[in-house]
Amino acid sequence: MFRLNDAVDINNARTTFKHSFDMQKKKVLICGGTGCVAGGSLRIYAEIIRLLEEAGVEVAVELKAETEHNDIDNIIGVKKSGCHGFCEMGPLVRIEPKGWLYTKVKFEDCAEIVEKSLIGEEFIERLAYKSNGVTFAKQEDIPFYAKQTRLVLEHCGHIDATSIKEYLAIGGYKAFQKALFEMSPEDVVNTITDSNLRGRGGGGFPAGRKWSQVAKQPEPIKYIVCNGDEGDPGAFMDRSIMEGDPHRMLEGMMIAGYATGAKEGYIYVRAEYPLAVERLKMAIAQAEECGLLGDNILGTEFSFKLHINRGAGAFVCGEGSALTASIEGKRGMPRVKPPRTVEHGLFEKPTVLNNVETFANVPLIVNNGSDWYKSIGPENSPGTKAFALTGKINNTGLIEIPMGKTLKEVIYDIGGGIRDGKEFKAVQIGGPSGGCLITKDLNLPLDFDSLKKVGAMIGSGGLVVMDEDTCMVEIARFFMNFTQNESCGKCVPCREGTKRMLEILERIVAGNGQDGDIDLLLELADTISSTALCGLGKTAPSPVVSTIKSFRDEYEAHVHDKRCPAGNCKKLVRYEIQADICKGCSACSRKCPVGAISGVIKSPFTIDTTKCIKCGACIQTCKFGAIKEV
Repeated sequence: MFRLNDAVDINNARTTFKHSFDMQKKKVLICGGTGCVAGGSLRIYAEIIRLLEEAGVEVAVELKAETEHNDIDNIIGVKKSGCHGFCEMGPLVRIEPKGWLYTKVKFEDCAEIVEKSLIGEEFIERLAYKSNGVTFAKQEDIPFYAKQTRLVLEHCGHIDATSIKEYLAIGGYKAFQKALFEMSPEDVVNTITDSNLRGRGGGGFPAGRKWSQVAKQPEPIKYIVCNGDEGDPGAFMDRSIMEGDPHRMLEGMMIAGYATGAKEGYIYVRAEYPLAVERLKMAIAQAEECGLLGDNILGTEFSFKLHINRGAGAFVCGEGSALTASIEGKRGMPRVKPPRTVEHGLFEKPTVLNNVETFANVPLIVNNGSDWYKSIGPENSPGTKAFALTGKINNTGLIEIPMGKTLKEVIYDIGGGIRDGKEFKAVQIGGPSGGCLITKDLNLPLDFDSLKKVGAMIGSGGLVVMDEDTCMVEIARFFMNFTQNESCGKCVPCREGTKRMLEILERIVAGNGQDGDIDLLLELADTISSTALCGLGKTAPSPVVSTIKSFRDEYEAHVHDKRCPAGNCKKLVRYEIQADICKGCSACSRKCPVGAISGVIKSPFTIDTTKCIKCGACIQTCKFGAIKEV
């Protein structure tokens, strides 16, 4: 590994690696994100290398000097990239310089890709993304990508996620170098403050204000902590950054260390992210080996070291004081505030605590300036935001859009609309701490302030889309079950209150709802929100409150009519034989395991709903479609 001793060294290294990077005229980038790895992308990566070498082609899996290659004009770079984002279509393979994107690639496709697209220059149409009869060859032309603005995610899918050389080649650590040699710590803090960068972990607290408060503390020992404990169901934005562009996040933390006077940083990442942990360990080791982490970095007086702590997956450890307690080896439980983390954080020292995406924005701001950053999105919520788009939508995956884009643009332009032509019903935003948005909110701008006005929040960035067949009472029960299981139990309102709310919701979906249950849920929600110890407890009732607000009629149907309008709550579903369709063949009666169906041959049969266990065997057996769920 090379060693960088000063600014001249890093400039020379960046020039050398950029030349080597550009020298690879042809490149194939195989997605190495968790989703595509699960689909077999690492086998595809290894097989493409094997087939190219077997064909006598020089393969470059890492950047080398020009003199190390046998045939400079015929080098093909093979990269294990980070997440491309279009997870619905994985495994994904991108061919450069054409910009072709192949979707749902199988191991059996490798030989054709090598022969036609890498050795030759032939486009394989059958592997391309198709929509409404249109074939899209280039990745950037696909509507899913064309409507995005990828800044934080710009390198994910375009460089080798495991190579510091490639990160330097595309301008990596230039912002850190600029801060170190051209700016004072105060200049850096002022730049972040002026940019109005707001924390991407959910609360939207101004990052510059947090940095400024830590920088002003007289205590000589300070810490930088990165929250990578992404616990919201369906969210994977931070994971993809850690896997696909780890050096970008490290660079942001290093700049924060320089700006605030901290000499150590901790990355708290959940153990369920093994690939992210592996990539982070590799990135830190590379940075240490080349002199970008450690003592007297680049010949200056600034020293900075990074550590990784793996969490056990407790959702509450996404809260600042619980997270720092966990790093210290204590049970992850929040504490009463004040004092705040900026005053008494990790090891009782002043601490800057931001999440992965927030730190990944920092190099962009330092390089391009605060005015550039503020030109993107609305004034009070500038920049872009990454979202994990999941649920009943055609195009699921990782997206990045300017703050202020509407929900309609995300769901229909990027997400391709609702699956199977169904009607949009709602979207849960902000995970268990957020709320649901409905049809009237489709033109709502997605930014911190606009969402707060309607009782929702961006959260870490999960967007779970629901269609007309979704039961909103069950959705509320699901999130309350999650929150109740994840409650640390320290304070009574959260520990007992969420349990009581869950019991009521479970009773309602089981068909045992009682008069007054809906109002009791709202009363409990108000009490918990007002008295819980931490932010997670205070927002725990949000999914229940927002679904009652928008879909109270569904709750009332469950409670009063003992009916689930969406047909999802099985204990509220009734099976009924349509007399005008039934042929009286008795097939359903003979198939029923509990003898709930009776009748006379050649006359309509009937179902005894008190015996029916709703197994569905009768529906599957009836050849005439006479049995319906009502």
